[in-house]
Amino acid sequence: MSRRRHMSTVRQYELVYITPPEITEEALAELHQQVSAVVDRFGGTIEKTENWGRRKLAYEINHQREGVYILEVINGPGAMLAELDRRLRVIDQVVRHLLVRVDEDLAIADRAKTHRKTRMAARRVKRGLPPEPTESELSRRQQEDDDLDGEMFRGGDRGERGERGGRGDREDRGDHGDRGGDRGERGER
Repeated sequence: MSRRRHMSTVRQYELVYITPPEITEEALAELHQQVSAVVDRFGGTIEKTENWGRRKLAYEINHQREGVYILEVINGPGAMLAELDRRLRVIDQVVRHLLVRVDEDLAIADRAKTHRKTRMAARRVKRGLPPEPTESELSRRQQEDDDLDGEMFRGGDRGERGERGGRGDREDRGDHGDRGGDRGERGER
């Protein structure tokens, strides 16, 4: 397979870019239009656009501690990436950007899910059960999950460990001596 043919296949990518926090809605719309123009030129499509809003940056970039995060899910050829990357580097409104191919990860996740379902069905058949859980089993599991959710946040049962009791003034912990200041000479080693 030639490299040119491989680059023309449609793939799915996620583009996340960060803009300064003081950017206006009009400027964001213009930026989206620029991305959309590049995607259209290469025959791609923008599947979805999400404005994640103003968030704190992991570290300061260009004296900015916050930024507006935008996610765009794009379907298109690989050649489109190079042009998008080039354009986003020169646009002053974009503080940082990241382009990631996600179609392979989605395919791997789908294969793993299918493999898990077939293994579960085989185990169920081996035990004499139908391959898929029945509605009553699913509702019983949901009820058990709901019951357990409340226990996790209330602290649950301490079992054989017993209750902790009051913390008291804690004077019964033994003498630890003077812990501050100079501890005297240590001697030679």
